[in-house]
Amino acid sequence: MAAADRRLGAYWSMTRSQVYRELPALAELGYVKLGKPGPRASQPYAITAAGKRAFSRWLGEAPGRDLVRNPTALRVAFGAQHGAGQLKDLVARANEYHNEALVTAREQAKEAKKEGDDYGAAALDFAVSYHKAALAWLKTAPAK
Repeated sequence: MAAADRRLGAYWSMTRSQVYRELPALAELGYVKLGKPGPRASQPYAITAAGKRAFSRWLGEAPGRDLVRNPTALRVAFGAQHGAGQLKDLVARANEYHNEALVTAREQAKEAKKEGDDYGAAALDFAVSYHKAALAWLKTAPAK
């Protein structure tokens, strides 16, 4: 989970429960295999040859449409129903989150470029642009 979050977390959200739900299903399909239990009964998995082939097929598929699910924008849409100060606090918390996430994404993109990972850096550049756009939008969002 930590490795997935480091690699993908800046632009793809996932929960621990999603990951732990999918791993046994992938093992049943023969795409991953269970390794020896680690510290604190952790269950490491490794990708199999069949898993690598399935991953290659998946990469070749059309990605489908982007899903936009921004909880702050959703709550702003119901701004008239917010209590005094509630919307202002919402916007302040969102600003804090996006500023922190922007710093992290920039650092990760810089590190990826330094390591020669142009593809990872490109995906992280998306995360940088997303957080910049969110911060720009928050400046214009009504906060009562």
